[in-house]
Amino acid sequence: MSRPTPTTIVHVPRRFVAEEWGGTETVILEISRQQQRGGFSPVITTSMALARRRNECIGGIPVKRFPYCYPFFGLSTADKTSLDKKGGNLLSISLLQSLLTEPNVRLFHAHSLKRLGGEVRTAARIRRKPLVVSLHGGVFDVPAAELSSMLKPIENRFEWGKPFGALFGSRRVLEDADQVICVGQSELDKAKTQLTHGRVSYLPNGVDCSKFAQGDGAAFRKKYRISADAFLVLTLSRIDSQKNQLLLLEAFARLYKSLPQAQLILIGPETQPSYATQLREFIAANQLGGRVQLLPGLRPDNPELIQAYHAADLFVLPSMHEPFGIVVLEAWSSGLPVIASRVGGLQSLVKEGETGFFIDPSVPSAAEHLAARISQLALDPSLRHRLGDAGLAEARSQYDWEHIGKQLETLYGAAEQHFASKRITSS
Repeated sequence: MSRPTPTTIVHVPRRFVAEEWGGTETVILEISRQQQRGGFSPVITTSMALARRRNECIGGIPVKRFPYCYPFFGLSTADKTSLDKKGGNLLSISLLQSLLTEPNVRLFHAHSLKRLGGEVRTAARIRRKPLVVSLHGGVFDVPAAELSSMLKPIENRFEWGKPFGALFGSRRVLEDADQVICVGQSELDKAKTQLTHGRVSYLPNGVDCSKFAQGDGAAFRKKYRISADAFLVLTLSRIDSQKNQLLLLEAFARLYKSLPQAQLILIGPETQPSYATQLREFIAANQLGGRVQLLPGLRPDNPELIQAYHAADLFVLPSMHEPFGIVVLEAWSSGLPVIASRVGGLQSLVKEGETGFFIDPSVPSAAEHLAARISQLALDPSLRHRLGDAGLAEARSQYDWEHIGKQLETLYGAAEQHFASKRITSS
């Protein structure tokens, strides 16, 4: 009697909660949905970081969460929360046990490195299953300042978890993976120079264009007291120094007199509370309270997410570093023109003057240039419409999730072929 064909695809991110949603969560959920439609059984296995429930179903995909710790002495509650929100190198033995006992596994897909990635590597080796690793940014292509910010909570802390990293082969995850996937072109270029094998591929993030095609922008404006004739600028990302919302506020301070109808909405979870405080202090000091609003991050199933895009006239992403920029795809799918930083994956995503405009966030005159671009688009409706239409066409033709899902399945096939060749060689 033949064995049933394995259908379970195990996705392992560091955390996965609707209340702290971001681009990585969107990607994992959407590819899981595509896999489910294709007859597979995706499951998201993760830690309890920032979560209250052990088991949950998000968007039709089962999510299993497990207790964890950060193996450092002397961490405060604030330190642990900071690590939960961004970059924490966690340890979860119960999560590893789950990976070792998950039935009917086709392959393991890790969305994290370090100790957790090592746990996935260990499970794949013991279970004799292919291992796929996605780099969502922050590995080969991450600025030093951002890395320093991520490591700050563990500065001068004794790390008692190093033996676990060695046991799980944490430093071997990328070398041993049967396929490494980069969501950004710049990360791909750097990964190819640092990995000794050729199993590295580029797979961009995608978007559900139909989901963002229509939204009640008027209802959003009414709820947040934004007049119909206001020129509304939107940015939707984590409140974090990496996302560089301060630059956008500096641009708005310059626009105060020349563009009095301009208003700004910043939406996103606060992954850096001190940075959020800095933004609020700048708003108060520059008397921008009547023109700028900071709103909490929105769950993926919150209708206000789509309403916000349709309420806006312009989308701006002023990041200092951005592996891809999935929110640009969402803005395009809503018909919005885009201004983005010429950094990371955005450099190959946006086409200057065709689907959007670039700014350089690192130059001293960045705020002045951004203010000028916002003013230009506010005063030229035909230019806004041209950019918005071009962005929408780009999203539909190149980044639909069904198209991305088919490409991912091809990469899974390549991973399975490599894994099979290893078994033949070792036998």
